[in-house]
Amino acid sequence: MDKVDLTQRLAGRVAVITGGASGIGLATAKRMRAEGATIVIGDIDPATGKTVAEELEGLFVPVDVSDQDAVDNLFDTAAQSYGKVDIAFNNAGISPPDDDLIENTELPAWQRVQDINLKSVYLCCRAALRHMVPAQKGSIINTASFVAVMGSATSQISYTASKGGVLAMSRELGVQFARQGIRVNALCPGPVNTPLLQELFAKDPERAARRLVHIPLGRFAHPEELAASVAFLASDDSSFITGSTFLVDGGISSAYVTPL
Repeated sequence: MDKVDLTQRLAGRVAVITGGASGIGLATAKRMRAEGATIVIGDIDPATGKTVAEELEGLFVPVDVSDQDAVDNLFDTAAQSYGKVDIAFNNAGISPPDDDLIENTELPAWQRVQDINLKSVYLCCRAALRHMVPAQKGSIINTASFVAVMGSATSQISYTASKGGVLAMSRELGVQFARQGIRVNALCPGPVNTPLLQELFAKDPERAARRLVHIPLGRFAHPEELAASVAFLASDDSSFITGSTFLVDGGISSAYVTPL
């Protein structure tokens, strides 16, 4: 079998990445660029977003992912600039400290997380599909989480609910658009060593320790490990994978007791 040339696996593809200025989004933007894709970074942080886009010879479009006009503008600008949208990595999300146990989480905190983590994926999928359906091809990867398939006693109630929604929506879209050449998958990361996680755990080391003990691999993921999975799902190497719950979780969801 011919060896896959990873510098060309995504050659000629245009990829839109939300939350592309940091964490998993940034690592994925770098990985997709290395595989030949043209990168469009959508992020709320203009300074970092511009810098990243310049480094990757791509385009930065400022976006509040909970705003329909801003999301439409992101995907329309990508299509106008590069002629098409082949890949959508709908990845932006938040996990703020006021999203906690249900009894401590007030409605405004709940709603903000739903808007940025779930409504945004609905808006981004709609916007991406407007460009992919006429072309009859495309790959959409939505960032859910392993908490979409497992319950946690260290709860972030709105985050967990939002990620369950992302997973269910991705599955349905994967089925709905399968005959139109468009694949939709939900990436379900375990805990990843990103600024978001570091911030959360700096506030509560005991909570961090409780999480780490459940990972059979014995560590948090590196953003680059998630980026490799996203690049695979974006590429033709995953041509028969759609509607999947793509778990990249260090074995958490398979474990009853972790190894000593």
